[in-house]
Amino acid sequence: MRKTKTFLVFLCAILIVLYTVIQYGFFDAKLAGLVQFKLQSPDFHVTPWVYFLYAHIVTGALALLIGPFQIFRKQRHAKSRDWHRRLGMVYVISIFISGIVNIYLSLYATAGWIAQTGFIALDLAWMFTTYIAVAKIMRQDVPAHRNWMLRSYALTFAAVTLRVYLGPLSLAFGDFELAYRFTAWLCWVPNLVIIEMVIRSRSVKGPTGFGR
Repeated sequence: MRKTKTFLVFLCAILIVLYTVIQYGFFDAKLAGLVQFKLQSPDFHVTPWVYFLYAHIVTGALALLIGPFQIFRKQRHAKSRDWHRRLGMVYVISIFISGIVNIYLSLYATAGWIAQTGFIALDLAWMFTTYIAVAKIMRQDVPAHRNWMLRSYALTFAAVTLRVYLGPLSLAFGDFELAYRFTAWLCWVPNLVIIEMVIRSRSVKGPTGFGR
């Protein structure tokens, strides 16, 4: 069961990154559905917004891909622990760059203040959980570091769950903007609730670590 969950996390992360790279790397960003929707507004200007979008895509994709290796990979040897630290630095830097960039993007989020507030709250929670995870490992508190990194990656995984919810909700409501308002919160709040339940369940059963 654990291996299946691990495989699904890896698969979802890889598929979303591939989808994003193909959509924005091989085609003009203006052809993307979300951008086309934004262009319907006369007040929206692609530049410089699109440059912030590309920065978000690169850093967000890095964090999404690195996360599973940090969480699930075994660290039995000094070399693997060294790689864990290096990848962890890239993960953390990527999140803080992406988080700051995303606040700018969130101010222009489709569907008004409800979506904007949802995404800004996500950005702040994302950076906060990552910061606490770093602070814990600096104090050599490994169990707490693991738990906060799980919270951090649950928020990183919002890149996946956003796309899982948005399409079906758009079809169900028949209104993209309404679906987007719901998705701005659904893409991350349930993730955080679920991972908190997992963390508390593990604390009851006994300590477990990454890669076990």
